[in-house]
Amino acid sequence: MLTGKQRRYLRGLGHHLDPVVHLGKEGLSEGVAQACDAALEQHELIKVRVGEAADPSRHGRRDLAGSLAETVSAELVQVLGRTLLLYRRRREEPSIVLP
Repeated sequence: MLTGKQRRYLRGLGHHLDPVVHLGKEGLSEGVAQACDAALEQHELIKVRVGEAADPSRHGRRDLAGSLAETVSAELVQVLGRTLLLYRRRREEPSIVLP
């Protein structure tokens, strides 16, 4: 579980990142979960872009983000519009040191 200070720090780091995973009309599929898992292992902090076809409503976006974070064992840092910010500490040699 992240503290408020840690979330702010991660949001600052994630501000300039580009989305590395895109959710399309298939929504949360096994392939998307595997792509997120691989990206988190490599980068620790990733942005995920939710396409219009995968997003039924504004409230559905938060549910989708929570489900994705739970599926890949990551922390949901932020939901901003159609962009999600996910963090998972790397097991070996983490590159992000939280305050």
